[in-house]
Amino acid sequence: MHEKKVLITGGTVFVSRYIAEYYVKKHYDVYVLNRNSKKQSKGVNLIQADRHNLGNLLRDFHFDVVIDTAYTSDDVEKLLAALDSYEDYILISSSVVYPENLSQPFKEDSPVGLNNYWGTTELIKFEEAAALLK
Repeated sequence: MHEKKVLITGGTVFVSRYIAEYYVKKHYDVYVLNRNSKKQSKGVNLIQADRHNLGNLLRDFHFDVVIDTAYTSDDVEKLLAALDSYEDYILISSSVVYPENLSQPFKEDSPVGLNNYWGTTELIKFEEAAALLK
């Protein structure tokens, strides 16, 4: 059995940092994709790049898991196009795609819609899901 490789976009702040550190502790071979503008977690392999300009940078890699913290459908599409080989893709979205009046906790089948607290800018997350379902 080979050591599993995981790619995490970001990996330096918020949830992506904790995800990277979790998988390092689980002895995965952890790669983070970011611009290297913040301190990297111990034990990760940095792929320094801007996700909007990946070119062939990821072509020689195979990942068992890709964990993406994209903001737009364009982000999702560019990363998927740049990846040559992967098994599972996980998109980490946020709860702001759910209307503020829904009961929590939210579930995968909870209806999405405008959240009046966050406004329309957060509806970009809808586009991500749509891009993945194409």
